[in-house]
Parts: sequence; C-alpha cells; structure tokens
Amino acid sequence: MLRAFRDAFRIPDLQRKIVFTLLLLAVYRLGSAIPTPGVNTAALEQATSGGLFGLISMLSGGNLSQFSIFALGVLPYITASIVIQLMTTTIPALEKLSKEGEEGRKKINQFTRYAAVGLGAVQALFFSLYITSNPSFLAPGWDPGIFTLVVMVLTQVAGIAFTMWIGERITDVGVGNGISLIITAGIIAVYPREIAATAQLISTDQVQILSLVAFVAVILLTIAGIVYVYQAERRVPVTYARARAGTAGQARGAGQATWLPIKVNQAGVIPVIFASAMLILPNLIATATVTRAPAVNAWIQTNLTFGQPLYLLLEAALIFGFTYLYNSVQFDPKRIAEQLREAGGFIPGVRPGTPTAEFLGTISGRLSLWGATFLVILTVMPQLVQSATGITTFQFSGTGLLIIVGVALETLKQLEAQLTVRRYDGFISKGRIRGRLNN
Repeated sequence: MLRAFRDAFRIPDLQRKIVFTLLLLAVYRLGSAIPTPGVNTAALEQATSGGLFGLISMLSGGNLSQFSIFALGVLPYITASIVIQLMTTTIPALEKLSKEGEEGRKKINQFTRYAAVGLGAVQALFFSLYITSNPSFLAPGWDPGIFTLVVMVLTQVAGIAFTMWIGERITDVGVGNGISLIITAGIIAVYPREIAATAQLISTDQVQILSLVAFVAVILLTIAGIVYVYQAERRVPVTYARARAGTAGQARGAGQATWLPIKVNQAGVIPVIFASAMLILPNLIATATVTRAPAVNAWIQTNLTFGQPLYLLLEAALIFGFTYLYNSVQFDPKRIAEQLREAGGFIPGVRPGTPTAEFLGTISGRLSLWGATFLVILTVMPQLVQSATGITTFQFSGTGLLIIVGVALETLKQLEAQLTVRRYDGFISKGRIRGRLNN
C-alpha cells in the first residue's frame, strides 16, 4: 500500500490528481466548521448524541451535531442512490435506461441528483422544525418563525448541492470515489478530538492503562477482520463455450474457464443504517408521549434506548432482515442465470436455466447469513467493549471502521490500476521509439 502511494507521487499526473482531491476535501472540511445561521451549536451537540442522530452525525463528520452548512452532507445523495438503485431493478424503464451504456448512466445520475436535492429539502425541513421547536437550540436573537425556518432549509439545500458537486469533481478529476471519500474524511476528522479526550481520561486516572490496551487491541482486530471479510468472496466457476472451426468446416466447442465472484458482504453498511433508522422511531414515540403516557415513555427509555439488551436484540434482527432484503434485490439469481445462458456460459455440474438460478440463490443465501452475522458483530461489539472498558470518549464504531477500510481499499485499487496503465503506456512508448530507431 505504501509503495503504491509512493509511486503515485512520483508520477506528475497522479500527483496532481491526489493534490486536487485533498484540496477539495479541505474545502469540504472548512465548510463543516461554518454553522447554519440561527443555531446554538453547543446545545444541539448535547442533544444529538447517540442513536440514529449519533450515527448520522458520525457519517457527516460531526456536521449534524453542529448543524453546519454541510450538516446533511452526502446523506441525501446516498439515500437517493439506494432508492434509484432499487427502483432500477423493479421499474422496466429505468432498467432499460441502465443498459444503455454511458448515456444511460448519465441520465440515471441526473435523476439521482434531482432526487437527492428533493429528499435533502425534506430532511432539512425535518431537522429545521426539530431545532425551531426547542428555543434552546436557537442562537440569541433568532425567533422560531417562518423566516428562520426558510433560512435553515435554503442553507442546507445549498450545502447538499455543493457537497454533491465536490464529490463528483473528485470522482471525475481526482482519485477515488468522491462521495465515499467525503464520508471517510468526515469520520476521520473527529478522531483527533476523541483521542485527546481519551488521553485526558488516562491522565486523570479515570481509565486504566490495561483497559486502553484492550480497547486498542479490539480496534486492531476489528480492522483486520473487516479487511478479511471485505475482500472475501465466493468464486463460482463458470465456463464459456467458444466455437472454432474444425478440419471438416464444422464448429467444435472449446471452453474458456473463469469465475463469478459473489462477495460475502454484498450490502455494505446499508442494513446498519436502515436498522438504526427504524429504531429511532420508539425514541420519537417516547418524546411524543412523555406527558400523555408516562408509563409508555418510561418503558421505552428503559428498554429501547441505545445499548440496552432489547435494543441490541431488535437491532440484530433488523440487520439480518435488511441484509437479506437488500441482497435479494441486488443479486437476482434468475437474471444472472439467464445472462449466463445467453452468453453461452454454464456452471460445471449444474444444468443451465432454473437449476443454475437455484444454485446461485443457495450460495447467495448462505453468504447473506455470514454477511449479516458480520454486520451484527460490528454493530454490537463496540457497544459491549465501551461498556466493559469505560472508554466512551472515543466513538468506536464498527460501521465507521467498515467505511474507512472499504474506501481505503477501493482507492488503493484505483491507484494501482492507474499505475499499471501508465506502466503499460510507458512500455508501448518505449517499444515505438525502439521500432523507429531500428527502421
């Protein structure tokens, strides 16, 4: 990995791409320090810790807790991308558009941008109403009126559009996937402050050194496990029949062997986000019934809050459900079996058509079980480790580590691919020069 980055900085073209990417990420982080007009960031930061708000704030680099101009960041774009992706597999017009190559992809991306702006406006309105409903969240001199609401919503919509532009510029001109790098930069940005707070606990003897060592060891083991599972895949052997002319002018079959890779964790962090979104509903109900139904509110606060056993159990069940649901939509065994048959491919020992679809469906189901188990461990283990060690100043999140490791591996693959292309270009250029000299 270090050699790939070192070689990339030695090539002027890649060096410019990397510097351009870092500059745009710096612009994004600079905007994250600018609060939305009319918001009391100190009071809001205390109220948005934990639960779904804590997860969203982590993905946005703490922007939501401060409600900066990039508070929502790329979250509406991610949600819109997931919705459009799911609709592509169910709506024939979008599915046809996705098969039209580069032009179809551009149109789908345009639809995604429009959906992200619209969804972002709705989310901005929701959070703005939440802020204006509590006078302590408003800065001095600001009233919870329509003017304050409009200013907050317009600021957030502008921030969403600008963040999408930064992500697309990084993807087109820089290195890596811009949206993923923005999320990663936001997660990493809060680490220095949390490390300093953890060091202060050690210096004041609030946490023992042994607990810190165990905490760091678990983080390192988690990173190693994420790397292993992220790259793990089941390679299904596939043979493509290739016809070639025989001695009598007839075609004889010749096989070309390859494989169909199926990742263990196909859904990524999407099931975790959806499960957290579902579990925020009981807390909203508790807030609404605090005066009308105090018994319901007390039961929810006791059993369905972040870190409680029942909360962890429901979260694990929802992660399993959303993992199977997302994988069933993304990985369609019938469609893949049909594509293999049309391309003249088959799985050795499995008949084409329905038997191939059933075979692939069985493999996908087993991998979904292991993928969901992996996500549950990543979600539950940090909460248990924090409770056991007493270190709550560092936001140890398996979801955040999964995003960071995944983005780092994908960016590294892109760098290595571009280095390989440039090496081949160098070989071709040298070959042409030698050919001209020989002639």
